[in-house]
Amino acid sequence: MTSPDSRTLPQRGQSLADQVMNYVRHSVSTGEMQTGRLYSIYQLAETMGISRSPVREGLLRLEEAGLIEFSRNRGFRIVPTSPWDVAEIFSLRLAIEVPAAQRAAATCTPELAAEFDVLQDRMRSLAATGASDEFFDFDQQLHDLVLAAAGSHRGRKIVNRLRLATKLLGVFTVGQERTLDDILTEHSPVIEAITAGDGARAATAMHAHLTMTGRLLVAQAVAGQGLELDPEELWNELTAGY
Repeated sequence: MTSPDSRTLPQRGQSLADQVMNYVRHSVSTGEMQTGRLYSIYQLAETMGISRSPVREGLLRLEEAGLIEFSRNRGFRIVPTSPWDVAEIFSLRLAIEVPAAQRAAATCTPELAAEFDVLQDRMRSLAATGASDEFFDFDQQLHDLVLAAAGSHRGRKIVNRLRLATKLLGVFTVGQERTLDDILTEHSPVIEAITAGDGARAATAMHAHLTMTGRLLVAQAVAGQGLELDPEELWNELTAGY
């Protein structure tokens, strides 16, 4: 492991545990940390110039997300991204966010529609400049606003944790099969249906958006591990009924 730089350490204001998670995730995405290899908690703390306590806290959260596993008294290993985990995450999101979109349409107000417009305008500007990190911050706010409009307060917490788990697993579709503009375009029919008060159409559009993302990420995870699996069959099996 090498010393962290401005790309591996997050912006000011994030906790040390968050810095650890971002550092490990970035190191995995660049190939500096590799699956199966044993890494030392002490060495990671020394590399980052922080104490072992926040390192352990960050690693525990990565373990919960499924990115690492601990080896007793020896350190930790990076776990290959499981396509089964990705599919399960999206089956849960489908179960929560599709009916939430339908409920949000039934309660949409002019004020809510204006909030959606602001978020979409900001995402459009960020897509034009390729600012993916900021784009996905607003993407999360948009999905959160749908859940809030539906009155799904527990759903908001669950979905935010599921999104974090996907991020920590290190699977992304941008730069692979679609652009930020593509993702923005997928949101448009969801928001149009919600603001028009068309619950059935909002649910269908949200299902299509999440399914597109989930299928691409499952296929990426299958390819990344070199598995002889049909990603479509795996997706259909684990998301049946959602």
